[in-house]
Amino acid sequence: MAKKSLARKSAYAGGGVLVATAAFVGVLVGEAALAVRATHQVKMPVAPSPTGWYGALHAGRPINIALLGDSSAAGYGMTEVEDTPGAVLASGVSEKAHRPVRLHDLSEIGAKSSDLHPQVEKAIAAEADVAVILVGSNDVIRRVRPTVAVSHLAQAVTRLQEAGVKVLVGTVPDLATATPILPPLRQVMRAWSIRIAAGQIFHVVRAGGHTVSLGDVLGPAFKATPAFWFGADLFHPSAAGYHALGEVLVPPTLSVLGLVGDENAILETYNGKQVMPLAAASLRAVIRPGTEIDPAPRPRGRVGRNWARARSFENDQRSPRRGERPAEIPPLAEPHPADR
Repeated sequence: MAKKSLARKSAYAGGGVLVATAAFVGVLVGEAALAVRATHQVKMPVAPSPTGWYGALHAGRPINIALLGDSSAAGYGMTEVEDTPGAVLASGVSEKAHRPVRLHDLSEIGAKSSDLHPQVEKAIAAEADVAVILVGSNDVIRRVRPTVAVSHLAQAVTRLQEAGVKVLVGTVPDLATATPILPPLRQVMRAWSIRIAAGQIFHVVRAGGHTVSLGDVLGPAFKATPAFWFGADLFHPSAAGYHALGEVLVPPTLSVLGLVGDENAILETYNGKQVMPLAAASLRAVIRPGTEIDPAPRPRGRVGRNWARARSFENDQRSPRRGERPAEIPPLAEPHPADR
């Protein structure tokens, strides 16, 4: 009798776990549907393509950049080409390198990592010097297994590397910062984002590519003031968010091209987001009253134990510099002094 009673209790307990699990999954599915509905209720324009020439006044051999990925690469929601991350990236690289830039925007709205392969072939056909890839958000939203998503990205990186194209991947950000996503789905999305981002870093570097962690660099600002950094649908970035994304990609792109050292690229990337040694952050707080100092993780490749984020919302939310409007014809420039 005792054994039967124990078996009956175990069965009830197991049934209770199954019911609770089913209910939890139901909540997640329901919240996901609500988030998608809330996002899609806002009509967002498809941004104009930033494909074209930048820095026509600069001399030297043009730098050929291919931009691959999803709506975050395309600048979904923008109405002016100058506000797209591609335009900001190409303008920034041209300005820093003092060379003209040819940008090929090959991104596709809604693309997952498995959709990269046609974009990769186009980048190779365009003879790109570097391919900048922004992908992974749709893998998170559509619950693609991280191992599957990362595998497709690794294949894309390997194919580009074999064709002589250098690669920079902006890892998937923390999608839990988006307003329409509520707990407990928010925690699930954060865990999924972190798993894919970690896998992207490991496999991209192993395949010979380079990465920049968008979650580390941009995540705190997006989380602190989402109304400023997110667009009308509260999911895709605002103009300020896309400007920040494009600016963050400039230093590591220059590093991948061998135009600046890795250390300088890391410092520029993180200093642009006000992450710096604690002593420097403290000095900034003295110079700029009202600056908030928060502890921050040590940027990869830097030494020292104490790093901090110096944040001033008034300064952070100034109108960032936009990209330039691309030209359709190549520049007629004299050779760069380094090429003579």
